[in-house]
Amino acid sequence: MDDFLSFNVTLGILVLSIAGIVWSAWLERRPREFGRVRLFPTTPALLICGIVAIIMIVHLRSFYGAAPQRPL
Repeated sequence: MDDFLSFNVTLGILVLSIAGIVWSAWLERRPREFGRVRLFPTTPALLICGIVAIIMIVHLRSFYGAAPQRPL
């Protein structure tokens, strides 16, 4: 259990979050029908998937030895 977010798990979460971004953007750009309310809020889904994707990209970079910059 000490290696919970392995490389494959991190890559899988990144792929799922990018797929969520693409799907939410596609739903957002569809024309709206007058008088119908959308039941799925696409803007918060885009934001959450984008944040998860950024976190997973930073985590993938940590596998290759990239560390946060330390002040001098």
